[in-house]
Amino acid sequence: MEYSEIMVRYGELSTKGKNRRNFIDRLAYNVRKNLHQFPELVVKAHRDRMHIQLHGEDSQAVMDSLKRVFGIQNFSPSIKVERDMEAVKETALKMVKEQFFDGMTFKINTRRSDHDFEYDTNQINDFLGGYILKNIPKIKVKMKEPDLRLRVEVRKNGIFLSSQTIDGAGGMPVGTAGKGMMMLSGGIDSPVAAYLAMKRGVEIEMVHFFSPPYTSEQALNKAKELTAKLAPYAGHIKFIEVPFTEIQETVKHDVPSGYLMTVQRRFMLRIAALLAQKRNGLAIFNGESLGQVASQTLESMLAINDVTPMPVLRPVVSMDKNEIIKIAQQIDTFDLSIKPFEDCCTIFAPPSPKTKPRLDRARDYEARLDIDSLIEHAMAGIKVSEIKGGETFLNQQAEEFAELL
Repeated sequence: MEYSEIMVRYGELSTKGKNRRNFIDRLAYNVRKNLHQFPELVVKAHRDRMHIQLHGEDSQAVMDSLKRVFGIQNFSPSIKVERDMEAVKETALKMVKEQFFDGMTFKINTRRSDHDFEYDTNQINDFLGGYILKNIPKIKVKMKEPDLRLRVEVRKNGIFLSSQTIDGAGGMPVGTAGKGMMMLSGGIDSPVAAYLAMKRGVEIEMVHFFSPPYTSEQALNKAKELTAKLAPYAGHIKFIEVPFTEIQETVKHDVPSGYLMTVQRRFMLRIAALLAQKRNGLAIFNGESLGQVASQTLESMLAINDVTPMPVLRPVVSMDKNEIIKIAQQIDTFDLSIKPFEDCCTIFAPPSPKTKPRLDRARDYEARLDIDSLIEHAMAGIKVSEIKGGETFLNQQAEEFAELL
């Protein structure tokens, strides 16, 4: 059927009391940003629900995009009918027939925002239910958990019918919980951590450390493409490239092997904290899972967190690998994450890193280095770009390479 609008129901926003309007306004902003490729859409966000008027846009394509907007509990594509009960009955019958199977049960749910309409909700339910029973002999009414729930909404500008309820992404609108800097590697865990942070309303900016010539352009593009996989949940995401070669070479030369990883990560965290301060971030996020690798023990986290008072949040800290992989597959980052491009966390990885580094020793080894100068050089080389959903980087580079050949 040709739908005229999509009716959106809010999730946790119903609990926000006096702040509810701010959350709804942010959700409407995110929806418009996410659906920017559909120029004819009109988004109207009201206190109880949102109405997206399609004006001829592809309803299925719009719904596919809408599924990835946090803050939406569910939504229903609707057909607008004139305020005439005969027209409503014929449209309702057509909708039910399209989904009918032998023994199917149904229920009519009517809601009136226009209380001046000539029929009340019970009368509308009776009219439509009786008409459907008369014209589809094998269908039955069932009040609890029917196979099909036909929703009818009476408004001043028309009557809207819907028979599908499609789950949304849930969570909170991105941006309602402030901004955080996400330390994005090329692995499985950090994209999942970014997804979970956004689901709780955090606006994420990706911070990616790269070390040419030890890390390739493909490794950098992989991180960008992972960001593009997550961008539809936020509309777009800022991607921050941090050159890390000088720091890694210096640390490898001047710090004992067992503390290489600890000191490197202390530098990363310092830079992420500086970026947060400059870009109005309130916290740092990463993909650490407790006990998964040598640098992700409590002792190691203590030694690394020492460099900043800013909160360091770890959305996947208590998950095992299988739980993280399951989410990565759901959000379509897993296959990209396992592509074997090197990242700066692995190129100088020592054979036997300290799993329980001592904070005093990490500080002593670091004191041998010109910390301020190294960080200043890295900050001077930072590049910031904006990445939108659907952008590709790895494939684009492969095509350019083929043309050169």
